[in-house]
Amino acid sequence: MAAKILDLGDRIASLTLVPSGGGAFEVTANGKKLHSKLETGEWPDFDEVVRQVKKTKA
Repeated sequence: MAAKILDLGDRIASLTLVPSGGGAFEVTANGKKLHSKLETGEWPDFDEVVRQVKKTKA
């Protein structure tokens, strides 16, 4: 998923991938949390994450 999100290129203003462990999978774009596996217990849906990332474009 990370590679596909990075392929969005200049469609987003800020994207940082932070490696983690322990089952954490947090998606944040432009300072806004888009998904938290720690909070939901679920993996993010790629299409939904892309839609949300595009909406956060500054």
